[in-house]
Amino acid sequence: MELLYKPDWEETKERYKAWWAHECLDRCAMWVCSPKAGAPREDPPAPPEKVEDRWFDFDYIEAKNDFYMRHMFYGGEALPIWNAGYPGWSFVPCYLGARIELDANTGWVYPFMDKGEITDYDYRNLKIDPENHWWKLAQEMLRVGVEQARGKALVTIGAFGGCGDTLAGIRGTEQLLTDIMDHPDYAREFDQHLMRTWIEIYETFYKIIREADEGSTCFFPVWSPGRFYSSHNDFAYMISPKAFREIFLPSIEMQTQYLDHTVHHVDGVGNFAHIDALLELPRLQAYQILPGAGQPSPLHYMDVLKKVQARGKNLQISIGPDEVETALANLSARGLHLGVYCQSEEEARALLKNCERWSKDRPEAVVFGGVGGV
Repeated sequence: MELLYKPDWEETKERYKAWWAHECLDRCAMWVCSPKAGAPREDPPAPPEKVEDRWFDFDYIEAKNDFYMRHMFYGGEALPIWNAGYPGWSFVPCYLGARIELDANTGWVYPFMDKGEITDYDYRNLKIDPENHWWKLAQEMLRVGVEQARGKALVTIGAFGGCGDTLAGIRGTEQLLTDIMDHPDYAREFDQHLMRTWIEIYETFYKIIREADEGSTCFFPVWSPGRFYSSHNDFAYMISPKAFREIFLPSIEMQTQYLDHTVHHVDGVGNFAHIDALLELPRLQAYQILPGAGQPSPLHYMDVLKKVQARGKNLQISIGPDEVETALANLSARGLHLGVYCQSEEEARALLKNCERWSKDRPEAVVFGGVGGV
């Protein structure tokens, strides 16, 4: 298959297959983007006046995607990905009946099982209504995306939540923090029910996009020849490693058993406490280490990065172009995926060349204690 905005798509597929297999090629995997050289000077399409139309007007969504793709250079393993944005209406709680309020940039989901104790609710009765407006719209949006992206780009399967965060969306964050103290076993059972629902949702969406994508991609910009999603639990930032392991790790393991390939989105330094538990999951192939807003570069946490590599797992980090040489001087290129944004296509192409020179299949690093810099 050829892609207008990714002429080297066939090579990119092979590189991703090698990355998932934890093989070492001539360089680490690198997602490097920049403004495209020689792109026409033009303004982006004007957004519709009504907020709702910014998320649901198919013509505007197509024009917006095409504009950004034809102005972007996709180097290395970077991919042009069609998406309609992630305002929250595609969040699993909306499919289950939650109310959402949209604005120009995002959406706010309101809990609907937030009264009383979590044990007051029978999670077995919580199912998707086939006529749910958001559920029907999500499927229609993917079908439209497949047609609009045909021959040009891949289509994201979306960002619809996962372990812990879906339950927090239904119960409310503060309520769930109380639930895991008062009713940990029931919270675990509830979350596993929601993960089974998540799997049903994913399978429905995957059947729509798998042929167009020759596999799948999601909100996390990595491609897989099979079922792929980025597992995550942002709620876990606020809980202990013991609570995470006992209540939520079983759901994440269930998710990895279903998917062919999984990256865990370790979002924020507060979630670093759960990496040891996550490293025990045999089918969790890759880890994104994302310190979070206001925190130092991922390279500041070199002990964490080396711990992941020492366990033979793939590692993804996003860094500046001036940090790539330092990263490759300290980390093995085997299983490493770097996300980098450059200011020009010339800079991006030069960085890819240098990446070949700097990449080394290093012995697994010795893991040392504490959190330190490079």
